[in-house]
Parts: sequence; structure tokens; C-alpha cells
Amino acid sequence: MSNDEWATRGNGVFIGTYSRFPAAMVKGRGCRLWDADGKEYLDFLAGIAVCSLGHCHPQVTEAICRQAGALVHVSNLFHTPPQIELAELLVAHSFADRVFMANSGAEVNEAAIKLARIHSGPGKYEIISLEGSFHGRTLAAVAATGQPRFHQGFEPLPQGFVHAPFGDPRAIEALITPRTCAILCEPLQGESGVRPLEPDYLLAIRELCNRYGLLLIFDEVQTGLGRTGTLFAHEQLGVTPDIMTLAKALGNGLPIGAMLTTETIAASLTVGTHASTFGGNPVAAAAAVEVLRIMLADGFLESVRDKSRYLVDKLEGVAARYPHLATGVRGRGLLLGLVLTEKGIEQGMAIVQRLFERGVLINFAGNRVLRFVPPLVVSREEIDQLIVRLCLVLDELA
Repeated sequence: MSNDEWATRGNGVFIGTYSRFPAAMVKGRGCRLWDADGKEYLDFLAGIAVCSLGHCHPQVTEAICRQAGALVHVSNLFHTPPQIELAELLVAHSFADRVFMANSGAEVNEAAIKLARIHSGPGKYEIISLEGSFHGRTLAAVAATGQPRFHQGFEPLPQGFVHAPFGDPRAIEALITPRTCAILCEPLQGESGVRPLEPDYLLAIRELCNRYGLLLIFDEVQTGLGRTGTLFAHEQLGVTPDIMTLAKALGNGLPIGAMLTTETIAASLTVGTHASTFGGNPVAAAAAVEVLRIMLADGFLESVRDKSRYLVDKLEGVAARYPHLATGVRGRGLLLGLVLTEKGIEQGMAIVQRLFERGVLINFAGNRVLRFVPPLVVSREEIDQLIVRLCLVLDELA
């Protein structure tokens, strides 16, 4: 069947919540995808920072198949070895002592919100997040998200969430009340336009939490698992959270999320206070174990940092060549944005569409930047191919 035939079938049955490209993807390998018409694409979107080891990584695929042939699901009423192995790896390589597993970023952010409230006690339920943040699509996660466009049509949202202006610690402090229990933020905002939080800013937030007895929650759903060149983004910023959430890259495409915290804080969640039917499913957990083993191998994260420097240099060259369209590059690791000028912003979606037509996948984030989040296994040759096609598109638009 062709792309058009698959699209017609899909459009006939799905609720229209997505604006989809006119392609039905049927195969993936590494940084490449193929659609139903046989067209090949260079993937610099990676399922929105999910397929960090590329599509159908052979070791991850083998782990999935092996586990699927042994045990798929029994529920969390029982112990399962892949889930335990995954939790042990996460604890061994983070600040945390305890782990809760769910299926997505929104779900583990919900778990973090519930943990912050129950640990802080009666009357302390408000969470401060940042303008421009994105924390998920469930009602509480949407309420925590500091972008009004995601709120529209779903009011009244759950109470207990306030949004501070980005980049100003004093604005956060002004919002702290006796009801405040936590501050929630991403070390780097991805959806609002690849906006890094500077180390001094994060340190000031940490100090506010210490001074007022608040919990610091880092949403590393997009920045975690090697994306910024360290296993977790906060490791390179000198600030440690009390609670951290992970998802996206953890299963390299299988749905799994994890909330990590300390022994003392975790003790506030007892039997029956929270649960997830599919959380830490054996097949997804087996995939995640393999993902972590690969990322923790000698040289892997160093290679991410090396490729980041190479991609940044190439994108800065693009900005210098097209100053009427782009002003520079921002981000960390392989979560990068080419910041567009006002004229460039007008062309943002057209650039994405024309790259798609030339067989390259990226997206336009925050109405401000072209976002590049390739698989972490991307090669220099593939980066060069991206730059060549991007320049062809920008030449056309210029």
C-alpha cells in the first residue's frame, strides 16, 4: 500500500489530534527511515528525542525479542527481573535511591507531583514551574506546563500550579507561599524553543528550595539519557534535584518512564498511594536495560559530546551564511536549535516542509527555532548531509 492509501485509512478512523506529514513510515535503521512509497529519510527528530540509539538498534531489538519470548506482562503485583535490573542501573548511576516506573513522561511527572504533595504534607500543594515549560498532556501535567496554548479548552485546570517568568530567580521567590511544596523545571526547555537554563539560574533555584524547604523536581524527560552529552543534563550543571523524571529515550521507542528520588522522600509513597498497571513492563524494561548498558559503555557519552561540537560548528556556519534567516545556535549536546530571525520565523514551517520533501526530518520548536535532535549514534557524514540539504532549502527561500 502507498502513503496515500495508508493516510486515507488512518484519517478515516483516528481522532484528528495530530497534523501528520503525508508519509507512512514502515521501516527504520539507525538514523534512516523509509516510507510506504520507498522514500528514504535522514532522521534528525528521532521520534522527538526518543530513538536515541537509532531505529531498530540490533542489541535493543534482540533484548526485546528475547524478553517477549519469555514473559510480556504479569502486573506489578509480582517482581520481574528486567524491572529490577533497570531500577538498579538507574540508582547506581544517579543521585537517587528509589525508582517508580510508568509508561510516559506525563505519567512520571504526575507521579512526581503526587509525591511532592504527599511528602510535603497537608496544606502544601502548590508547585511553581516556569513560563515556556512543557510537562505533558494529562490534566495535571498540562496545568504545570507554562504555555497557555496547551491550556485552552480544558479549563478549569487542576489548582495548585503557578508559572514564574523564565530566567529570574527573584520572580520565583515572589511566588513562594506557605502553600508551596516544590519547584518543577526542565534543565533545558525543549518544546518552547530549545532554551537552556544557565547553571547560575539553576543554582539559585536550588538555593530557594533549600531556604524555603521545598522539593526541586527536574523534568529530564527530553534532556535525560545522554541527550545533552552526560547521562542526565543536571550532571553538567552542578545542581542535584530531589526528584527526577525520565522517559522518551529510556526505552528507545518502547513506552516507559521512571521517577527517581531519595530514600527519605520515597518513603512518603506507601502501598496503595500510587500505581501503574503497565509501568516497568518486562519487555519495555528489558529494552531500557540494554539502552543504559550501551550508553554507559566507555566512550559513548564522549562521542555524543564530540558530535555535538561538530553539529554546533556546522549550524553556526549556516547562521553565518544566512544572517537574514538565522542568528545562531543554542542548546546542549544533541538537543540543538538554530535560532531564526523574524524573517526566518515566517519561513520556519516552510523550511521544515521543504526539508521533509528533500528527505530530512526536523521540526520547528517554540515558533522560534529549527530543532535538531538526531539519534545519538548519528555520524559526521550524516550531519554533513543534513547541512547540505538545509543550505539547499535556505538558498531556495532566500
